[in-house]
Amino acid sequence: MERMAAGSAALIEGPMFAHRFLAPADPSGDCLFLLHGSGVDETTLMPLGQRIDQRASLVAARGRIPQEGGGMRWFTRITPTRFEQNSIRHEADAFARFVKDAAVLHRIDLSRTTFLGYSNGANLISSVMLLHPGLIQRAVLLRPMPVLDGVPSTDLSGTRVLIIAGARDETYGPYAPALLTLLDSHGAEVDARIVAAGHEFGDADVAITKRWLRDGGPAQA
Repeated sequence: MERMAAGSAALIEGPMFAHRFLAPADPSGDCLFLLHGSGVDETTLMPLGQRIDQRASLVAARGRIPQEGGGMRWFTRITPTRFEQNSIRHEADAFARFVKDAAVLHRIDLSRTTFLGYSNGANLISSVMLLHPGLIQRAVLLRPMPVLDGVPSTDLSGTRVLIIAGARDETYGPYAPALLTLLDSHGAEVDARIVAAGHEFGDADVAITKRWLRDGGPAQA
């Protein structure tokens, strides 16, 4: 694989996860890893990432599990709120290896990197945090829920997490407090917000995320 030229975002077909890398014209040295929701692909969160931080490099990865009806997801689901545990762990392990490889490939400083995931992508991020502590130091989870059974006794001290739930999200919204409690009990510093939305994301998520990163994000790492 070859490193992408600045300003381009062509698809990179790697041995683990296909992804797109976008280097801004005036890079700050910060980076956003973007993990999409179910049934779509890596392109869907790139506009959101650019709205949040125009000077951050973007790594938009694509899940490897085909979704019924089209698009991709990050691990196999049994029902909308029950998931295949072996699939979660297998894909989380693979993604952890991918992060390390992508950091070398694109010359990314992981201490200045924020992992932003939406729905199924947010759930993969929280699973990676719990299974590979220390790899992800800062995460923004949009419309997440806890998905991992048999959580190990992980120490997430020094990890900062922003959870944004939707007040009208009837499927995932009720589970957001349980994820907050789970991450907090493992030592993470968790900031939880609720926006007047359903499962979709929008302007409020952008504003909250930008403020959270500005007040305690990469610049203080």
